[in-house]
Amino acid sequence: MKRAILLLAGLFLLVQASLFAQGKFSGYMFGDYYYNIAKDPNYLTLANAGANSMSANPGGTSYQAFQIRRVYFGYSDDISEKFSTLFRLEMDPTTTNTATGNKLGVMVKDASLTWKEIFEGSSLIFGVTATPTFDASEGFWGYRSLEKTIMDLRGVVPSRDYGVGLKGKLTGDGMLNYWVMIADGSGNSPETDKYKRYYGQISVKPNSNFYAMVNFDFQDRAQVADPYNAGKKVSDGTTTLSAFLTYMEPGSFKVGLEGFSQSKSNGFNSGTSLKSLSGMGISVWASANLNPDLAAVVRYDNFDPNTDSNSKGDSRNLIIAGLDCKVDKNVHIEPNLYYESYEAPTGGSAPKAAVVGRITLYWIFL
Repeated sequence: MKRAILLLAGLFLLVQASLFAQGKFSGYMFGDYYYNIAKDPNYLTLANAGANSMSANPGGTSYQAFQIRRVYFGYSDDISEKFSTLFRLEMDPTTTNTATGNKLGVMVKDASLTWKEIFEGSSLIFGVTATPTFDASEGFWGYRSLEKTIMDLRGVVPSRDYGVGLKGKLTGDGMLNYWVMIADGSGNSPETDKYKRYYGQISVKPNSNFYAMVNFDFQDRAQVADPYNAGKKVSDGTTTLSAFLTYMEPGSFKVGLEGFSQSKSNGFNSGTSLKSLSGMGISVWASANLNPDLAAVVRYDNFDPNTDSNSKGDSRNLIIAGLDCKVDKNVHIEPNLYYESYEAPTGGSAPKAAVVGRITLYWIFL
């Protein structure tokens, strides 16, 4: 009996070693030590209640802490020539384990099946999977360890959704491509209604230096009551348009520009009527290799979730500047400065800007 158990254990370890050798597991982590150089203790009372969360780290001035901000662990497999699968777990501070209070929890980030070449030049993806909107821009940005891209950071569009997508080439040379998807619209959470979110993307890559894409998505929702017209219900859907472009000299530098406009039907109550709630954001960034083991990166974001002139106190500017020190093949130390400023609410004072110094450590372990 013991020999049989040892034999099975040995076979299991051999299989696992084989899978690792094939590169089917993947994983990385990043976290940092941060120190709040400046932070307004009255932020939540001064800022507009509609946007009362800053992206800077918690705590007041002089607050300091060590933190792990993300752990990824994934497994991918080519089931056959036609099918592949991806399963990935994620841990970050926003994933709370309800069974253990505020301790870090783990969630399913990806769980998908891909039918490759379902027809010439196109693949079908089903399950919990990346959405088209900023999957490419995050890859080109390349510094998720410093911050999410603007639409992910501000919760404009989910990075993952549960549904079915089709992506592939519009031209045989792959210069022009498409990606469409229909999904629940609830991100990684279970569906709670019958309404769906519809995504579409066109991208172009004429050469190895330039890439551009435009995106559209519509989040359908149940109609809502109009408080100014008894018995009348109106649309509550949200439409998002976005674009991204980047230029790069491989091994030398990259620059990128991303912007979006979002409109929620009847989402803003002006006090006399319901109006569309319009928001916008723009992000521009650049990174340059100073030598093979050292790079510099800088980024500027402007975000305004409600552009109506009667809504003040909800827009903010974000600046990130840092260095990327490659101390080993898969280990990076990234000292960086994080600056976020805030708009003054109507009749009030703007919160003081948040200034945070961080030493971020990013490592790939699989």
